[in-house]
Amino acid sequence: MRSAGAALADLGCVLLFVVIGRANHHAGGGLAGLWDTAWPFVAGLAVGLVATRYWQRPATVVPVGVGVWLCTVAIGMLLRVVSGQGTAFAFVLVALAFLGLFQLGWRAAVSLAPRARSRARSRARSSTPG
Repeated sequence: MRSAGAALADLGCVLLFVVIGRANHHAGGGLAGLWDTAWPFVAGLAVGLVATRYWQRPATVVPVGVGVWLCTVAIGMLLRVVSGQGTAFAFVLVALAFLGLFQLGWRAAVSLAPRARSRARSRARSSTPG
């Protein structure tokens, strides 16, 4: 996977987290409200991408995925505190769980897909009469 695609996948994870969270809490504000909630996590994501040099191996779970995930949450929460937004303990746990599942999950799926295709091809070859 190319690095731009990986960055977009991670950004999609962050935006999905924000959209679902805002919808569950009936938060309005349109795009401005969405941005107000998202920017700390987007900034944390950007730091995580650069800190892990994700462009070298963008789809690896360890260390890139774990580093990006933890930076997204930790820096996102820090920026929420600095900007006067809430960081209840339950919110931190939900952010860790959701972003971990999605930011690590897409990487795990991408890394497992070639192996699954390879196994399917080898089974197909071994089952053909020859």
